[in-house]
Amino acid sequence: MPAKPKWERIADEIRGKIESGELASGAQLPSTAQLRAEYGVSAGVVRQAILVLQTQGLVEGVHGVGVFVSES
Repeated sequence: MPAKPKWERIADEIRGKIESGELASGAQLPSTAQLRAEYGVSAGVVRQAILVLQTQGLVEGVHGVGVFVSES
């Protein structure tokens, strides 16, 4: 079985934090730069992970402000 892409592993980890309540409704996610440093990946990988979470309705981006956990 092939390894999951990096963006998918990041999305899974953030999704788990949202589902467990570690990241509460309305909480701001770390910045792209912080996530890049934490996971050792490019900005594109972080953006792909966030895009997947946005598509699933778990997070919302606010232009120029950040990405937040969607209100439940």
